[in-house]
Amino acid sequence: MFSYSDNDLYCEQVALADLAAHVGTPAYVYSSQTILSNYRAYDEAFGALPHTVCYAVKANSSLAVLALLAKAGAGFDIVSGGELARVLASGGDASRVVFSGVGKTAAEVEYALGHGIHSFNCESEPELVLLDAMAARRGVKAGFSIRVNPDVDAVTHPYIATGLGQHKFGIAIERARAVYERARAYTNLSAEGVSCHIGSQILDASPILEAVDMLVELARQLRAEGAPVRHLDLGGGLGISYRPGEKAPGVAQFVEGLHAKLRDTGLEVMVEPGRSIVGAAGMLLTRVLYRKQNGAKEFIVVDAAMNDLIRPALYHAHHEIVPLRKNGLPPVTADVVGPICESGDFLARDRLMANAMPGDYLAVCAAGAYGFVQSSNYNSRPRAPEVLVEGAGYRVIRRRETYLDLMRGETV
Repeated sequence: MFSYSDNDLYCEQVALADLAAHVGTPAYVYSSQTILSNYRAYDEAFGALPHTVCYAVKANSSLAVLALLAKAGAGFDIVSGGELARVLASGGDASRVVFSGVGKTAAEVEYALGHGIHSFNCESEPELVLLDAMAARRGVKAGFSIRVNPDVDAVTHPYIATGLGQHKFGIAIERARAVYERARAYTNLSAEGVSCHIGSQILDASPILEAVDMLVELARQLRAEGAPVRHLDLGGGLGISYRPGEKAPGVAQFVEGLHAKLRDTGLEVMVEPGRSIVGAAGMLLTRVLYRKQNGAKEFIVVDAAMNDLIRPALYHAHHEIVPLRKNGLPPVTADVVGPICESGDFLARDRLMANAMPGDYLAVCAAGAYGFVQSSNYNSRPRAPEVLVEGAGYRVIRRRETYLDLMRGETV
C-alpha cells in the first residue's frame, strides 16, 4: 500500500511527506490495509483445512498492530511473558496463544498457565519437568508440543537460522519419540502437538516442506503409540523482498504445498508468520541533516540511526531507501549514516539512490518487522514514534519518547 502519486510517496491515501512534517522524524509508519491483507492471505489460503494463523509477536509487538490482528481473528505466537501481556492488553484471545522460546522462566510459565493459553512449544526435557510442576501447582493439564530440530538448512543468515544441530533451539528429531515417551510420566502434561521452526527470512520454501514430511511421519508414529497429537506447529519463516528483483515465496503457493502434505492427516495446522505479515507494511521515515564528503566518499547524514533500525548494522541487511518527495536530481552513490557515535551506524553503504538534500525526507522500506522492536536508547536517544495509517487518516499509536522517559526508573 506504498506508492507514488506524481512525485509524492503515499501510504494508502496519506502523503508521507506531510505526515513526516506533522509527527517529526525519525518515525515508523505502518499500513493497516497491508497488515490485514497479508494476514488474510494465510487464513484464506488454508480454506477448509483446520488451521490457526498465530502471528509471531516478536516481529512487531505494537499494541495497535496486535489489536488489528486480534480483531481479524489471528492467534499469536509469543516468546516471553511480556509478549503475552501485550496480547492480552490488545484484546487477543489467550486460548489462541502458543508459547515458544528456549528459556521460559517459572514465573512466565505460571503467568501463561494462569491465563489459559493454548499450548507450550517446549525445547528441552528440563522445561517439561518445570511445566509439569507448575501445572500440578495450579491443578491444570498443560498442552505441549516438543519443538523438534530436523537438521534442515533454511539457507538464510546464520543469526536467524534455527533448524540445524548446531543451534540452541529444539530437540533433535531422532530423540523426539523417546522424549515424548518419557513425558508420559508427567501426569499434568498432554502431548497435543509437534512443533518445528527452521529459521527466518526464507526465500525458498522447499526446506520448510522437507521438514513437514519429517513432522508428519513423527506425528504418525506418536499417534500410533497413543500420544494425543492433534496439531502440527510449523513455525513461520517465509521471507519478504528487501531488494529489487528479490523474489519472496507466495503465501498461496506455500500453503498449497502444505495442503498436499497435510490434507489427509487429520491434523490441525498452526503457522507462526511474522515478517511476512508486517515486514513490507512498515517504513522508517527520516530527514536528511547534512551532506558531507571524505575524499571520494559521499555521506548522507540522516536523523535515524542504528538505535532506530539495527538490522543493517547487525545483519548487514539491505533496505531500499527512497525519497518521500522526488526532486528530479540525478542519483548519487553514498553511504546513509546516522548520528550514533559508531562507525557501524549506517542504514546503507555505497548505495545508488536519490540525491537527497538537507531537509529532504527519506523512507527506509520494509521496516515493519524487527524494526521498532529491536530499537534502543543507545547514545541516550529517545525512541521513535509509531504511526498507523488507516485509509485517508492516521494515528500515533506510540508517542515519541522524551528525555524524561529516558531517565524514568533511575535515581541519582
